[in-house]
Amino acid sequence: MKISTVAAAAFALALIPTMSISASADDAASTAISSQGDQEKGKRLFNRCKACHNLTGTGRSRMGPNLDGLFGRNVGSYEGYKYSQAMTEADFVWTEEKLDAWLAAPRTFMPGNKMAFAGLRKEQDRKDLLAYLRTATVAAE
Repeated sequence: MKISTVAAAAFALALIPTMSISASADDAASTAISSQGDQEKGKRLFNRCKACHNLTGTGRSRMGPNLDGLFGRNVGSYEGYKYSQAMTEADFVWTEEKLDAWLAAPRTFMPGNKMAFAGLRKEQDRKDLLAYLRTATVAAE
């Protein structure tokens, strides 16, 4: 059975968590999602990401940008990484809510980005990964 482009797009949009309008939606310090996750499970899930991403700024970027200092960082702004036009033109900071939507379906969240990863469909997997990233991406002082 062939699915139309419109139907496929509607299905992909349904996978993205609905972002409620709240103070935490744009608050990079909010841990509303990561507090419900398991860091150890998130660390295992990050194995899917580490081929393309470093967690610290000490290593050079791989296929994807380094993730150190991720929360609160302007999208498309990691120094030395060549982002897609979609990322460089976006205007927001990474919060848990934005990352949750991104991780659910990166290509739907931001059409034109160059991340090949299809996304994490399970909400709990995203919570676990965000719990791990909350501690693993703290920029070195």
